[in-house]
Amino acid sequence: MENVIEFNNVSKNFKDFSVKNINLNIKRGFVHGFIGGNGAGKSTTIKMMMNLLQPDAGEVKIFGLDYKSDEKAIKERIGFVYDANVYFEGLNLKDIKRIVAPAYKHWDNALFSQYVEQFELPLNKPIKSFSKGMQMKAALAIALSHHAELIIMDEPTAGLDPIFRRELLGVLQELMLDGNRTIFFSTHITTDLNRIADYIAFINRGELVFNSSIHDIMENYALVKGKTEFLDRDTEKAFLHVNRLSTGFEALTEDVHAVESTFGDNVMIERATLEDIMYHLKGGVQHV
Repeated sequence: MENVIEFNNVSKNFKDFSVKNINLNIKRGFVHGFIGGNGAGKSTTIKMMMNLLQPDAGEVKIFGLDYKSDEKAIKERIGFVYDANVYFEGLNLKDIKRIVAPAYKHWDNALFSQYVEQFELPLNKPIKSFSKGMQMKAALAIALSHHAELIIMDEPTAGLDPIFRRELLGVLQELMLDGNRTIFFSTHITTDLNRIADYIAFINRGELVFNSSIHDIMENYALVKGKTEFLDRDTEKAFLHVNRLSTGFEALTEDVHAVESTFGDNVMIERATLEDIMYHLKGGVQHV
């Protein structure tokens, strides 16, 4: 299965933060979610994907190519949708198309017109008059109109109302039907990924915690709830993180069988959501 994006032992160091030894493969033809808290390293990772930042160590390859020798060829095949408008606010969509289209040899005017109509976007109104949702759709229309094979989306649903978010997710699902396009989708809104993602990568404190199919994540991770009297140094080894409460404990595990063997019927085991996993691992793994 071809990898569209490959990070091999990639690190990027700043004064007070580092992205460390990232090994990340993104497969062609899938929606790949990217989660992590504020300051976890999501934006730094995406900037390295776009060659807006260069790694201090390691190798980034897109479509098997290297930015050092093939930047133009790579960016011809990428569409980028940011969480805010990146165009001059006084321009309308017709102006933006006139500026952007010549940069792409595969620009398709008919396809652009199709998406403008489908998304009900006005061609002659300045972009500053667009709602947040309309700006997202405009950015997506531009990204798709040069037949981009890889769509990189950085918080595209942030600030959108629930109805507009669901509509946008429906559009993304339709785009994936041909099996040739790949979407890399960074978001804080993990429920969006439950709807459309095939794979999830989770970054925390600059380190990649996992990169797995959403099916495997839902199968492997679980929340465990019980009375604190059942906790001790040995039993806690079954957990990645334990949160003690006045009413008992809540813990995260990635080994349900070990929990069942250790605690039997003395605890309640529930499927963990992506949000549960992020919450419990935000401080790092306590027990391995």
